[in-house]
Amino acid sequence: MTRVLSGVQPTGDMHLGGYLGAFRHWATDQHDHDAFYVIVDLHALTLDHDPAELRQRTLDVAIMLLASGLDPDVCTLFVQSQVPQHTQLTWLLECTATFGELRRMTQFKEKGGGQESVRVGLLTYPVLQAADILLYDADRVPVGDDQRQHLELTRVLANRFNHRYGPTFTVPEAAIPPVGARVMDLQEPTRKMSKSVESPQGTIYVVDDPADIERKVKRAVTDSGTDVVYDPAAKPGVSNLLELLGAATERSPQEAAQGYSSYGPLKADVAAALIELLRPVQKRHAELAADPGAVEAILDLGSAKAELVASATAARASDAIGLLPRRGS
Repeated sequence: MTRVLSGVQPTGDMHLGGYLGAFRHWATDQHDHDAFYVIVDLHALTLDHDPAELRQRTLDVAIMLLASGLDPDVCTLFVQSQVPQHTQLTWLLECTATFGELRRMTQFKEKGGGQESVRVGLLTYPVLQAADILLYDADRVPVGDDQRQHLELTRVLANRFNHRYGPTFTVPEAAIPPVGARVMDLQEPTRKMSKSVESPQGTIYVVDDPADIERKVKRAVTDSGTDVVYDPAAKPGVSNLLELLGAATERSPQEAAQGYSSYGPLKADVAAALIELLRPVQKRHAELAADPGAVEAILDLGSAKAELVASATAARASDAIGLLPRRGS
């Protein structure tokens, strides 16, 4: 079975774009691949954060993933920081990477902005990301355009390490994620829906009350005219609604546009379809949130399962690079 690895940072409430664009597909992929899904809490340390909030958000993301359909009996769901080999392998890879490679990373240049006080972790976190992938001998890693450069660095480091010290790592291939809905902000339909943007009325969260979903869709920005056609360039507002309706009813946006001659009925149907789509997810979410201890137990088991794989890879890399093993280990 092909091994696939995907990760998510615990950085805020899950919105509709994350569910439709990633987590719903993860729930499907787990049955077709040997799937490892990791909550990458160490990556969240590169920016200012509240410790108690980070712990809670890590648990919240786990609850959301399970509510979205991940089955811990089928896939491996775990927390990055609970598997110490992630930081262990990162040092070996940091001694393989170069400063020039890391400072050329687009996201570092954007987030660092030339600041002298930028955290070193912001520079080196692509190496931690490489360790996240290489520890599990992942064959395929679904990545969006913003992460392609980081995956290419992972491939470069794996090949360089293998060349210097002998065959050690599986060199992963980028996988194109399944085509999902273009979930755009309901108030600014030319911009992606995002939990990091101050647009509460333009963002639908998976746990939003049905009344809130209905209100946000009703107030969604549309376009001039009354024609209901899918044309993202000319009619971004209506096209966004059609993307949502199509995703919720398993149709293309073009198919979803059939039968409408005005925006009112379209908005009503979009709201109803999203409420119905999220109903079972919200029900499962409420059940899991009521028993956080059970969720933590699932993560404990997942992290132990992940560590069995990670420890073998880390030991292989340590031996290849020349570190003296502890006797009896």
